[in-house]
Amino acid sequence: MNISNGFDISASALTAQRLRMDIIASNIANANTTRGTYVNGKWIPYQRKLVEMQAIEPSGFANALQSAVNKQAGGGVEISQVINDPTPFKRVYDPTNPDAGADGYVLMPNVDMVKEMADMISATRSYEANVTALNATKSMISKALEIGK
Repeated sequence: MNISNGFDISASALTAQRLRMDIIASNIANANTTRGTYVNGKWIPYQRKLVEMQAIEPSGFANALQSAVNKQAGGGVEISQVINDPTPFKRVYDPTNPDAGADGYVLMPNVDMVKEMADMISATRSYEANVTALNATKSMISKALEIGK
């Protein structure tokens, strides 16, 4: 096992969680944006974004075989894709809104602030846990280097 493997795993997780927090912040900022994208001559509200992560697998047969033989942990995580949430838009009655239809209803983004705040807390806690793991790895390496003194 490489001595910097713990650093690499924590660093990949920190990067992934930071991007996840950026996407959540974008969702919160656009919670009332009724003109998100222009499609086929009409405006569609902002659509909530979701982050999908996956484990980084060893590349190549030799690396996969070596990882299996040594029973090593994976190589961290990466963002596989950022997708649009398929939840339908909310319909709000507001006939004074310039985006209201003939019936007075406005399509609002599918952003739920409670979900966003729960996701933000989860991402923040995951980030903090990875910082703690990174510091523990650094401390272990530092103590190992002190043995030779």
